Amino acid sequence: MTAPCIVPCGKAKAWDRYPDLGPVPAREAYTGPLAVATRRYAQRFHPCWFVLSAKHGLLRPDDLVPGPYEVSFSRHGDHVISDRELRDQCAALGLDGEPEVVVLAGRRYVARVRAALPNVRLHAPLAGQGLGMMLRSLARAVRDNVPLVGVER
Repeated sequence: MTAPCIVPCGKAKAWDRYPDLGPVPAREAYTGPLAVATRRYAQRFHPCWFVLSAKHGLLRPDDLVPGPYEVSFSRHGDHVISDRELRDQCAALGLDGEPEVVVLAGRRYVARVRAALPNVRLHAPLAGQGLGMMLRSLARAVRDNVPLVGVER
């Protein structure tokens, strides 16, 4: 069985290009290079995956994002999801009972997932890499059909 996977959202969103667009599924809402690359990877290797949004927390690919927002884990906007809210979401989704979870994101996201899932083994193969290296690693894995080796955090 493949571990569930968590991918990052991103600053670039569908509404940047189409301002009048209404709610869209999470898998279509985030349009930046890292969001697209991690989504592509997750769809290839992980039947169960989620987007981690600083505002909404964990979103299933089909969950609707109501509209644009400017919230990030580094630049607090109107509401950043709390560790407790994220922990509650993880429990409701059953992630706290998983033996391991893959997090395809940088250190900030990994730290938030770690706080929400303290007893789950996290594999974060991209943590500590720069954006260019992350994108190359993801593209190579998808192209060669070889999953990334996780670094346990």
